Amino acid sequence: MGNTLAPAMSSEKEEVYQRCRVKIEALCEGEDDEIAKMASVVGVLHNEMRDFFWTGFYRVVSGRLVVGPYQGTVGCLRIEFGKGVCGTAAARGETQVVEDVHEFPGHIACDERSQSEIVVPVMGKTGELIAVLDVDSENKGTFDDLDQKHLEKILKQVFEGGVTA
Repeated sequence: MGNTLAPAMSSEKEEVYQRCRVKIEALCEGEDDEIAKMASVVGVLHNEMRDFFWTGFYRVVSGRLVVGPYQGTVGCLRIEFGKGVCGTAAARGETQVVEDVHEFPGHIACDERSQSEIVVPVMGKTGELIAVLDVDSENKGTFDDLDQKHLEKILKQVFEGGVTA
């Protein structure tokens, strides 16, 4: 029974990401302000995606990650590069998909209800790291390759190459 549900759930998730992408493109088209674009991305993803418990950006400010904009419970204010899932994604420049945050060495528990997490580096137009997108879920194993693919694509379109209509 589980195998028959997986494709339907995957297909449903794919459709929701497509809707999110269209909304985000429409909101961000022609916008140059990075924080405004971040707020729009967070607003759409947090309200459209099932199981997104905490959705937000940690911006690179003076060599550290600083929270905001975000939606959800209170987040950690600052995170050092290399610390926790966000700091690891920032330091390595690679998306981190964590099925169980309690098994991630050095996980920073901003909210104990968080069980799984995906963190995607955000590059600016000149290729520099400007932020990471952090999404937490109250359920273990929420995030997978499909989430990684779509989130990376959305962020690349919005922050690196500009949004195409």
